[in-house]
Amino acid sequence: KTILCGLALSAAAFAQNPLVDGSKSIYNGTKANILKSADKISDDLWSWRPTPDVRSFGELFAHIADGQYEFCGPVNEGKILDKGIEKSKKTKAEVVAALKEGFAYCDAAYGKITAANAAEGVPFFNGKPMARISIMDFNAGHNLEHYGNLVTYMRLNKIVPPSSAK
Repeated sequence: KTILCGLALSAAAFAQNPLVDGSKSIYNGTKANILKSADKISDDLWSWRPTPDVRSFGELFAHIADGQYEFCGPVNEGKILDKGIEKSKKTKAEVVAALKEGFAYCDAAYGKITAANAAEGVPFFNGKPMARISIMDFNAGHNLEHYGNLVTYMRLNKIVPPSSAK
């Protein structure tokens, strides 16, 4: 196994479909760090925000959950889905459940991508086509962007982020 940014990549698995498997490994790393982060945030910190102008912990997790449908919808169903999680789910239990469902939805999208169809264009934002694998990479990038927010929030609250924990 090769370790890349904390992700274990099996050489045999990577050799079968390097484009999809590499993308999925990065996505799986973001998923793990985000779910572990949610576990570290207590109920009393769920609505904490560093300034009034930014999302709270809970809103960030809900936003990430919404993103799973927006990004993986085109691969799964040919269209972006708006679940409205950030607007409708407020408690930690509701948001974490929605987050897990969103990640399962993206896991299913990865199950539909093959070496043969990874570069195939599907309608994305504004109906413009984008390669399936590029949309999935966009999702991983979005997850990483907001994991960065979570890392800062955790550090401000003296919580060690999952990617820094031993």
